[in-house]
Amino acid sequence: MTQQQTHTGQTTAAEPLRLHLGGQVALPGWKIVDIQKRPEVDYVGSVTDLSAFADGTVSEVYASHVWEHLSHTGEVQKAAAEAFRVLRPGGELKVGVPDLDVICRLFLDQRLTMSMRLHVLKYIYGGQIDGYDYHKFGFNFPVLGQLLHETGFVEITKLPSFGICNDCTEINFYGARISLNVRAKRPG
Repeated sequence: MTQQQTHTGQTTAAEPLRLHLGGQVALPGWKIVDIQKRPEVDYVGSVTDLSAFADGTVSEVYASHVWEHLSHTGEVQKAAAEAFRVLRPGGELKVGVPDLDVICRLFLDQRLTMSMRLHVLKYIYGGQIDGYDYHKFGFNFPVLGQLLHETGFVEITKLPSFGICNDCTEINFYGARISLNVRAKRPG
């Protein structure tokens, strides 16, 4: 729990700080951090630099389809380290990324039309609607799990859904869930 001061100067317990990295829709109880300024964004900045938040002050970090926009040559590692740093002991990271194993199987599925295959390619390369909407890295569970383990996370678990909101982590395309949803904890 974080602390807040009331108008009388007394300190009271506040709601836990929960960060939604790359969020597109405001969620009750969550603060959105995004690289682009929009009305729903609470903090403008990169997920590789969460210096607006002190060490161990966040109870949950939810990174929904943002880490694939980072390079494998340091940015993804920085994002994982920053999430680890800001989480309190026992805090949870929930990260959703396109599941490269599922997407590759989909792309090779002979039942898909050309239009459907081109849509599947967006899960690999991004929608490319602006300068930020390009994917630089691909994940499957072994790759993401190893990254989280090397960062110091424990209890690394693959989940079908986070149940937080209806965003990219819930996409079902041609009968396949395209999001790799992983929960991990900071030891504590």
